[in-house]
Amino acid sequence: MAFRQDATELGDARRRVETLVCDLPGGGDAERSFDQPWEVRAFAMAVAAYHAGQYEWSEFQLSLIDSIKKWETDGGAEPWSYYEHWLEALETVLAGNGALSDAALDEQTRSVLATPKNANHHEAHREPVAVDPAR
Repeated sequence: MAFRQDATELGDARRRVETLVCDLPGGGDAERSFDQPWEVRAFAMAVAAYHAGQYEWSEFQLSLIDSIKKWETDGGAEPWSYYEHWLEALETVLAGNGALSDAALDEQTRSVLATPKNANHHEAHREPVAVDPAR
């Protein structure tokens, strides 16, 4: 049985994210690493964008450090959330390289809208489409 290339790539991406999560402090205990489902999604988006060549990891790290420093300088006026800073850093690096420009977003929107609503519905989708665990 032949696997679709995109399904194989999706599985590879999922394994890379799982490996990165396991390497987080706390031994990869997802319940301790991520408090909310959106946090693991933000994490996965950053990893996927990095693997897609959207930015250099050091660039992301510096942006994350800047976001945290800004929070500290503000005296912690907002409640602490590591992944809020993670998401801000991701937005900063993607905006900085043009990935979030109006032109880039317009092109992606046109591509999505041009895709027929029933595209590929006749093909089996073996990979899960949700990341967040059942609660």
